[in-house]
Amino acid sequence: MLPASYATPVAVVFVAGGLLACFAGYRLFRLVLGLYGFILGAMVTTSTLGEASAWTLVLAAVVGGLVGATLMIAAYFVGVGLVGAGLAVLGLNVFWRLIGGDPPTVVLVIIAVLGALGALSIARLVVIFGTALAGSWTAIIGGLALAGTGDTLRAAAAGDLWVVYPLGPIEGRWWLLVVWLVLTLAGVVVQMSTSRRRKRKQARDS
Repeated sequence: MLPASYATPVAVVFVAGGLLACFAGYRLFRLVLGLYGFILGAMVTTSTLGEASAWTLVLAAVVGGLVGATLMIAAYFVGVGLVGAGLAVLGLNVFWRLIGGDPPTVVLVIIAVLGALGALSIARLVVIFGTALAGSWTAIIGGLALAGTGDTLRAAAAGDLWVVYPLGPIEGRWWLLVVWLVLTLAGVVVQMSTSRRRKRKQARDS
């Protein structure tokens, strides 16, 4: 995990990247994939090192982030399928929490595959909803960290999974889900509007 002194810069990246994904994820999908690949790559590499010097952790975060970003950008053509699989798994987890427990691994895999296949048939909508969901949550977590919320600040520095997973441990903060939903809907509306204008402009130019 990164030293605590790096929590604020990480939070700034979360806010900026989250808002970019939320409101312009469809137009900048390749960039958004690279950004989230960088975040996930940095989290994975720093979490595997455990306790190490600050420079070692920062170097590991940068290298891991670049590798993650490269892999995500390279997977651009299957990115829509990945987003669809993620949305399907998220929906399954929401449903399973209502009945209690965690879904079996086999069911998760099947739903992820079905979600990926379904996403390819409605790529535009999947990208818009997926980037709005992920971006809004990332921005919210970054905003909480910048506001000085202690556990969120530590989580941003540590690379804890819940900072990028909306169904993580947020006991006593039910209002976060409300804010997440409102911001997601705003992002969807903005992206739908801008993508329509872009399509009309392309139609006029052609």
